[in-house]
Amino acid sequence: MFMNRRTVRIEWGDCDPAGIVFYPRYMAMFDHSTVLLLEAALGCNKHELYKAYDFDGYPMVETRARFFVPTRYCDEVVIETTVKEVRRTSFHVHHRLMKDGTLAVEGFESRVWIVRDKERPGRFKPQPIPAEIVERLT
Repeated sequence: MFMNRRTVRIEWGDCDPAGIVFYPRYMAMFDHSTVLLLEAALGCNKHELYKAYDFDGYPMVETRARFFVPTRYCDEVVIETTVKEVRRTSFHVHHRLMKDGTLAVEGFESRVWIVRDKERPGRFKPQPIPAEIVERLT
């Protein structure tokens, strides 16, 4: 499966009063890591992706995380993001945030490829992920 890696420096605004990363900030880091993974796999940014395919996004429908080692302001961490499984209308992503080579945080996401539901205005529905995207993610 496809994997992307990036280095992130923990910023002051990521931290809580105790000086460690406030856990929702990891979710934001992981969300952006998923965007970067898709850009790397597909060779286009999110705006170009919307132009190239008839779809309305890939929202997260499930997430969870496990925390092992705290990270703090100025720490440089590496986030490894991997597509673990691609299904007909969804895909599953695994994030590993490493601090000095040690697993600090592990995150999991499930996302769904969606379009607007013409029969129910204001609503969305799953749509099969295009074959060429499945091929690049796997």
